[in-house]
Amino acid sequence: MPEKILDILPPEEKKKEEIVKKEVLKKEKPEFKFKITLPKFPLKKGLVFLPLFVLLFLFILSSYLAKAEIKIWPEVQTPNFRAKITVDKEVEKPDFNAKLIPGKIFEVEKNVSGEFSSSGKILKKAEGTIRLYNNFTTQDENWLSGTRFVSSDGKLFKSKAKILVPGAQVKNGKMVPASVDVPVIAAEGGTDYNISPSKFSIIAFRGTPRYTKYYGESFESMTGGGEVPQVKKEDLENAQNFLIEKAKTESKSALKEIIPSEFLFSEDALQTKILDKFSSTKEGDEVEKFNFQVKASSATFAFLKADLNNFAKDFILSQISEGKKLFEESLRIEYSPETADYQEGKISLSLDFSAKIYSEIDMDVFKKKLRGKSLTETKTFLENQPDIIRSEVNFFPFWIKNIPNNLERIKIQYPLIDSLPEIEQD
Repeated sequence: MPEKILDILPPEEKKKEEIVKKEVLKKEKPEFKFKITLPKFPLKKGLVFLPLFVLLFLFILSSYLAKAEIKIWPEVQTPNFRAKITVDKEVEKPDFNAKLIPGKIFEVEKNVSGEFSSSGKILKKAEGTIRLYNNFTTQDENWLSGTRFVSSDGKLFKSKAKILVPGAQVKNGKMVPASVDVPVIAAEGGTDYNISPSKFSIIAFRGTPRYTKYYGESFESMTGGGEVPQVKKEDLENAQNFLIEKAKTESKSALKEIIPSEFLFSEDALQTKILDKFSSTKEGDEVEKFNFQVKASSATFAFLKADLNNFAKDFILSQISEGKKLFEESLRIEYSPETADYQEGKISLSLDFSAKIYSEIDMDVFKKKLRGKSLTETKTFLENQPDIIRSEVNFFPFWIKNIPNNLERIKIQYPLIDSLPEIEQD
């Protein structure tokens, strides 16, 4: 069998051949390029049409964005009104024809107390006990209250009550003294009588045989003599008056705190009562400090601010002529109670109120009259309106000369009031 001869290339040569083939194919593949050719427009012709484009743009801008803003200040009058109204806790809803509005009674109680100093001073007498001995008679004796004893250093004391003096006893032919303890008080006040244990004699028996047979002796010091504080009548009165005023003030404050902010009330109709006043200390008590307490209550009629405002607005609208409007933000009301009956739950109020009044205009009619007018024509029109004091007109964009025909592009601010002087009327 004949042998076939094959062209066998080494691996390196074969790889080079494949690379060459790829490059050939890449060169033979066609390239696609996207190209836009704009029409040529001569610069000179562009400059000619530029103003036309600008004018067209401004026309479109004026048509879609043009607007007129008009501010109008009307003539303002501020009439004053007077009326009376009754607040009744039994009424459920306002009745302006009957001049009635609902009310509510709010009430609180307040306890106040304080510690006060006594202003009085007294010179207190020393007290103690003397043991009285009877070495004179075997008979019992009754001595009067106030029997005087004098100490060995000359201090005088008196018995605080009657004395039953027991008789002495005789034992083995000798007299045995009997004794009794006698409560005594110094004849004068002061610390000088706070004496130590001492011997005592009875003044009434001086110069008699009894003087040496009746005698006394104290085994403890006399105490309590000296200056001590004392509660005076005016101390109690001053404490009471101070706490009464404090209780009234605090009860009023507490009452105001519980009344909701949407309610109104009159300070003049506020009622405060003192329910109790007490102190365990009495006039003459020997204490440095004492306590006092007072209980008070406060009550008042309250009514909704909205009800009072609505009554005033309703009243004003019933008094002003047709074509006039009330500027509600300017409403001012002053009220004061005439009579108040807490048992019946009624209070009568006297009202003084005022508000700014201006003429009403029909905005749609006004805009129709103004559309298409020039700035001069608009100002002239507004100046000739009898109920208008001042006005301002602004166009946008600034180059437009007339108010737009589109009513939605006309903006009117009316009324502008607060910056104008008022014409008061009674």
